[in-house]
Amino acid sequence: MYQTIVTLKKGEGRTLKAGGMWVYDNEIASVTGDFENGDVVEVHDFDGYCMGAGYINTKSKITVRMLSRKKDVLIDEAFIEGRVRDAWEYRRQTIDTSSCRLIFGEADFLPGIVVDKFADVLVVESLALGIDRWKETIVDALKRVLAEDGINIRGVYERSDAKVRLQEGMERVKGFLGEPFDTKVEIVENGVRYIVDVEDGQKTGFFLDQKNNRAAVGRLCKGKSVLDCFTHTGSFALNAGAAGAESVLGVDASGLAVEQARENAKLNHLEEKVRFECADVFELLPRLEQGGERFDVVILDPPAFTKSRNSVKNAVKGYREINLRGMKLVRDGGFLATCSCSHFMEPELFAKTIREAASGAHRRLRQVEFSTQGPDHPILWAADQSYYLKFYIFQVVSER
Repeated sequence: MYQTIVTLKKGEGRTLKAGGMWVYDNEIASVTGDFENGDVVEVHDFDGYCMGAGYINTKSKITVRMLSRKKDVLIDEAFIEGRVRDAWEYRRQTIDTSSCRLIFGEADFLPGIVVDKFADVLVVESLALGIDRWKETIVDALKRVLAEDGINIRGVYERSDAKVRLQEGMERVKGFLGEPFDTKVEIVENGVRYIVDVEDGQKTGFFLDQKNNRAAVGRLCKGKSVLDCFTHTGSFALNAGAAGAESVLGVDASGLAVEQARENAKLNHLEEKVRFECADVFELLPRLEQGGERFDVVILDPPAFTKSRNSVKNAVKGYREINLRGMKLVRDGGFLATCSCSHFMEPELFAKTIREAASGAHRRLRQVEFSTQGPDHPILWAADQSYYLKFYIFQVVSER
């Protein structure tokens, strides 16, 4: 089908054969045929067996990202639309689609691209050269498919400004795909209203992956005092307030995020009981402890402390420290919600780190809930990169 053939070394491609989506540069024996980076190529095992097709980029350590595991599949607009339809149908069955992730890269068999829907606006993040060629095809297909269900998209914004694009030999870009529109978009999630800044907010503007986890925490907050650390634009704090918390303090080191959180509190008429402070969480938690502050519910939703395997040891120290400090601030019998959004902080290591923090804080933990990212961020087994969020709720009790 394709003239360029990527052949694996004998004994390599074990992850690919187990269902993975990537071929690394050190797994390749040869590349035959003329090609440009970004082209679709066939991948063969060392013995000539066809393992499917994907797009190639020799500038990246991930040299091929697979699009299909079938032989003789034509990667064209009809193929892309089929992938888009499958992704939408899956979300219709599994999640509230008013605002959700529509395309989640490898987990939707469209590696290297993310598309989020915020009400009637789409935000696109393209991270790899090969999929960048199909970016507008994917967007057009999404518009058609959503329109069939009566959902009309009024604007599309691109947030392909992540540093990882540099590793692909690509520039970082952001801007409108089509006609300009107001980039402050109002959404409703779990009954809470937010203004999402799709132009200047973190990532695509809002973290949709914690939707169900925010609701789970909210169910524990009625009549309680709540501390929400790394609050960003206030999502956990506002869920707590909307659920009837007596008082909520949200903390974040970003002044811009805190201002947005305060605006979101006003939007929900919660500004009297949900307040926000701009501070470094690592510095604030010891001060609160020394001041005798205690809370019924403490929430720890930090940014990824590690984005590579090389920095995992330092990340462990960070997670251990904030969990230990957080536990000390929970009243006896209260609750701790804690999570890690780093793919490299593996589940077993995160659990071990929490256990060590509990020992250091002289607290006992009773697990209430464990979950991962929402179903609109599906975890594709054998594609480990799609599993990143680990989320726990514990009851925290004194040693007894």
